[in-house]
Amino acid sequence: MQSKTLEIHENNGVTYITFPLFSRCGKVRHLFSTRLGGVSTGDCASMNLSFSKDSSREHVLENFRRLCGAVTIDPAHLVLSAQTHTDHVICVTEEHRGTGIEKPSFSDVDGLITDRPGVALVTQYADCVPLLFCDPVRNVIATSHAGWRGTAQEIGGKTVEKMQKEYGCEPKNILAAIGPCIGPCCYEVDGPLFDAFTEIPYLPIADLFSDKGNGKYMLDLKEANRLILLHAGILPEHIDVADLCTCCEHDFLHSHRATGGKRGTLAAVIELI
Repeated sequence: MQSKTLEIHENNGVTYITFPLFSRCGKVRHLFSTRLGGVSTGDCASMNLSFSKDSSREHVLENFRRLCGAVTIDPAHLVLSAQTHTDHVICVTEEHRGTGIEKPSFSDVDGLITDRPGVALVTQYADCVPLLFCDPVRNVIATSHAGWRGTAQEIGGKTVEKMQKEYGCEPKNILAAIGPCIGPCCYEVDGPLFDAFTEIPYLPIADLFSDKGNGKYMLDLKEANRLILLHAGILPEHIDVADLCTCCEHDFLHSHRATGGKRGTLAAVIELI
């Protein structure tokens, strides 16, 4: 697995990805997992980070310990949500540490924001679009899960709006990353999904969808999210965009479509230093 836009690392057998803009800003610890370096078996092998996908809770806990250890994040700081393809984004603090791990998960939440150091936000993926945010001026971070439904509901823009409203962030200061997801090479969709995106007036539909005939299209979810972030006021030079397709690279990245759902789950993790 190689990338021209991402940083790929290996530490104690764990292979993980970081984003150049975030690495340079010096305000966060962060990563995006691969499927390499964990202890899960079978369809979930080996770095699976979803309790619902794995028959062994202890395997998932050990995977989180290994992954967090690669970037010196304390696993006790993690905050997870049960994602359901909504546009709901919430703010969390130290009291929420352990949510989704040792405490009951949030329900119907697909985005997390915090301004507290030592609170590690986690979102999970297997083809959907990972979105990460850092305002190094106001010291605020966020991560949001954008499948096609979340993208069509502009969850990226709504995350930026909540960062503005709750923490006084200015979009021009926000750094963003669009992580590995299914690419336009592999993401075939149908007419109803196409129609959902036409409801966003500023999106150039012809640039995002390639008509394959018979009511089928290839969709560029990464570009759709990049345009949504630009519309929210983030500067183009402040957005890192992954050049990896989870479906093409399913030997290294969990992909729902490539495996017919027989897969584990990836995770994005970000924490203020």
